[in-house]
Amino acid sequence: MLLIKNIKKLVQTEDTTRTRVSGKDMAVLPCIDDAWLLAENGLIADFGTMRELKTDNRGLNSNDGIEQMDAGGRLVFPSFCDPHTHLVYAGSREIEYIDKIRGLSYEEISKRGGGILNSAKLLRQTPEEELYRQSLERVNEIMMLGTGSVEIKSGYGLTVEDELKMLRVIRRLKETTPLVIRSSFLGAHSLPAEFRGRRKEYVDLVINQMIPAVAGENLADFIDVFCDRGFFTVEDTERILEAGSKYGLRGKIHANELDFSGGIQAGVRYNALSVDHLEFTGEEEIEALLGSGTMPTLLPGAAFFLGMEYPPARKMIDSGLPVAMASDYNPGSSPSGNMKFIMSLGCIKLRMLPEEAVNAVTVNAAYAMGVGEIAGSVARGKKANLFITKEIPGYEFMPYAFGSNLIDRVILEGKEVHFP
Repeated sequence: MLLIKNIKKLVQTEDTTRTRVSGKDMAVLPCIDDAWLLAENGLIADFGTMRELKTDNRGLNSNDGIEQMDAGGRLVFPSFCDPHTHLVYAGSREIEYIDKIRGLSYEEISKRGGGILNSAKLLRQTPEEELYRQSLERVNEIMMLGTGSVEIKSGYGLTVEDELKMLRVIRRLKETTPLVIRSSFLGAHSLPAEFRGRRKEYVDLVINQMIPAVAGENLADFIDVFCDRGFFTVEDTERILEAGSKYGLRGKIHANELDFSGGIQAGVRYNALSVDHLEFTGEEEIEALLGSGTMPTLLPGAAFFLGMEYPPARKMIDSGLPVAMASDYNPGSSPSGNMKFIMSLGCIKLRMLPEEAVNAVTVNAAYAMGVGEIAGSVARGKKANLFITKEIPGYEFMPYAFGSNLIDRVILEGKEVHFP
C-alpha cells in the first residue's frame, strides 16, 4: 500500500467515472485541495481531504505496512494518456528535417522515397532485438515525462514479416514495462515502393494476408489506415476497416491531415474509436462527429514540426464535440513524446483553456485508446498511474511553462518509478 499525503491539489478526481468530456464540460476540471491518495495492489483505493484523513479510523496514519509519501504541497495528476504514437521505429530522420528547413514539403519528401518509406527501409534492416532496445529507450523517456498509457502503431514494416516484427516488439513492451499499452495494426500507412502504381494490389495484401496473420497471433487491439491525399482512399479505408472488423479490430483512422479526405466521415460510418490529425475539419466533418462514438484526436506536435495549419479545436469544442490530444511520437513529423508540451500547444496554438487541455490528455485521451475504465482520471478502482509535480502555483502552470520539466516523481501501478 502507498499513501500519498499533503497533496496541494489532486487533479482530475472522479467519484463517478466519465467515459469522455464534451463541449463546455471540457472547461470543468474537478480537483481536491489539501488531499491524500491511497494506492493498493496497483490500483487507486481511496482519496480525500487531509482533514478527513486526520479523523480516519482505518489506521492509515500508522506505519503498519503502509508506505507513506509526503507530496510536500505539490500537485498530483493522473498520468498522461497518449492515444496516437509510432514510437517503435529504427534510426532517425534528421536529414529530412533539414530538407524541411530548406523548403521541401512532407509530400515532396515522401515522393522522393523519404518519409515513411525511409523508416520502412531502416526497419527492415534492423533485427527485432535491436528494434526492441531502441523502442524501450523511448518508452522509458515518455514514462519519465509523465505518460502512463500509450497506443503504439505498426506501419513502418509494410510487408507481412516486418509488420509482425513491429507488433511483436509492441507486445514485448507490454510485457516488460509498467505502462498501459495498446497496439494498432497500420499496414496501410503508405504504399511500398515495390507497389507503386498498384495500390489495389497492396490493399488486397493488407486484407488477405496481413490482417489474418496479425489476428492469428493476437498482436493488435485496433486497425488503422492513413486515409488522406496521396495515401489511401475512402474506398481503400472502408475495405480495410470492414476486413478488420471481422477479426474484432476496431478502427482508429489517420484522417484529414493533408486535405479534406472523407476519412472522418468514413471513420464515423465504421464506428472508429478515433479519427486523428484533423487539420482539415469543416462543418460537414463536425456534423458527422456530433453524436457519434468516435473521438476527434488532435496531434498538434505534427502541425508544429511540419509548419502546417493547426486543427480547429476551438470550433470543435464550441460545437459540442469532445477533443483528445496525442503526441504522434514518430521519426518524421513529430519526434517527441512530451505530452506536457502537447498541452502547451493545445493552449497556445489551439486556443484551448488549461482545463480543456488537461481533459484532452487524460479522460478523453484514455477513451481514444480504449482504456477509460482503467486510466485517465483519479478514480477508485483505476490504475494508480500518477505523477507528482515540482512546486508550482497550480495546474494552469503546466501548459504555461512550456519548456520546463515540472514532473518530480512518477508512480505507475502504485509504485514509484526510478530512472537512471
